[in-house]
Amino acid sequence: MPIIRFLALLTILASANYQLAHAQQPNKAPLIGYLSSGTPASESTRSLAIRQALREIGYRDAENSTIESRYGNGNFERGAELVAELVRFKVELIVVTGGEHWVQLAKNVSKTTPIVMTGTGGDPVDAGLIKSLSHPGTNVTGITNLTKELGSKRLEILKETIPKLSHVAVLYNPAAPSSVEEVKEELPAAARALGLIIQTWEIRPPHGFEELLAALNKQRPDALYVTSGPQMGANRKRFANLALKTRLPSAMPNKNFVEAGGLMYYGADITDSYRRAAYFVDRILKGAKPADLPVEQPTKFELVINLRTAKQIGLTIPPSVLARADRVIR
Repeated sequence: MPIIRFLALLTILASANYQLAHAQQPNKAPLIGYLSSGTPASESTRSLAIRQALREIGYRDAENSTIESRYGNGNFERGAELVAELVRFKVELIVVTGGEHWVQLAKNVSKTTPIVMTGTGGDPVDAGLIKSLSHPGTNVTGITNLTKELGSKRLEILKETIPKLSHVAVLYNPAAPSSVEEVKEELPAAARALGLIIQTWEIRPPHGFEELLAALNKQRPDALYVTSGPQMGANRKRFANLALKTRLPSAMPNKNFVEAGGLMYYGADITDSYRRAAYFVDRILKGAKPADLPVEQPTKFELVINLRTAKQIGLTIPPSVLARADRVIR
């Protein structure tokens, strides 16, 4: 082959390889926003689940994507400022954790930036975040864990664990709409069906724990039921300590509460839900509109029991309950 034709062929092949390589890579690394109602420490496991899931589908942080994180540290007042910061950074989308309040706040700041919600416990349709689960119709999509609808199951497991259960103290933050709905509408009906009496206690973390401790020691309910919410989650260790100090069995709204010393959790597998958020991130970065991506509900549920805590408060977990646990902390 003449040398000129050979060099021309090499040039064509090199050009083709260059074009193919660039066709397979994005023009720029997408910037992904991450907004959490909690702290870096409280969110570490869940944010890691999202990062790992993104890496598995090809988004390697600092290589072909970058995640810009902001944490509210349980302070809702700072939320709008944090969202505005992420919008100024020109993020492609924002993953929002911590409840409907934080998703609504992000939506209020920007009606155009795609929002992927995860870790929310209420109904996003009732909250006005989307028009329907099948067709959100707004800039919001993602996963809803429907925490409040699991209240009856949690009370049922408490009743099975403590056959003589009669009075349950329900702790909730009146500033969290989904918790108020759970306390006012979901739990009373579930309690009546189980023959239980519930007494609701308003608490606005991080305040009121000492007063609540004194009141619980005086009135002595049979168990504690803690509702969800960003301020509640940021104070999960305090709630766990409260249950231990009063020696009361506790149904917690998240397995992180149980890892902190609470007794039990039943609900969506949160890690699985956070990993699933990566699917929505990927679809949006590839051009899908949040308005057209159906919101998903959890498919995996788990029962987590802290056996160390049970022993510490002098409670024996029935074998029938223990056998159903997906995870036992010993």
